[in-house]
Amino acid sequence: MRKNQKGFTLIEILVVIGILAVLFAIALVAINPARQFSQANNTKRRSDVNALLNAVHQYAADNKGALPAAITTSALTIGNGTGEADICASVVTKYLAALPRDPLVTGGDVTDCTASYTTNYKVVKSATDNRITVSAPGAELSETIQVTR
Repeated sequence: MRKNQKGFTLIEILVVIGILAVLFAIALVAINPARQFSQANNTKRRSDVNALLNAVHQYAADNKGALPAAITTSALTIGNGTGEADICASVVTKYLAALPRDPLVTGGDVTDCTASYTTNYKVVKSATDNRITVSAPGAELSETIQVTR
């Protein structure tokens, strides 16, 4: 009696839904948004570390090899709090438009050196040869981001 009915059976619909779910799961694993955000943050950190190191070296070149006074042989976070290396006034506006902050630190880049700030980047001077190392301790995905020159 029902020979002329058109449409899909329940089995056919369930098979299509199953196939779509598998394809969606594969696409989600391939894209992995959390990993993409972490990689983007690490890319910004690499860029910031290089910019900070270049600014310190430009400062040293303009000051007969003298480094900003806040850079010591102890690894210090760049900031103006207690126990931090305050290099903002030495490099901002002349060598950097703004002092970069780690992507996970709120507040954006530092343009006002008199306000309280921290960047979550570290700087240290070698005790033997005045080489400077700038690092990003907040790097994600088990990466180590640091540059020494």
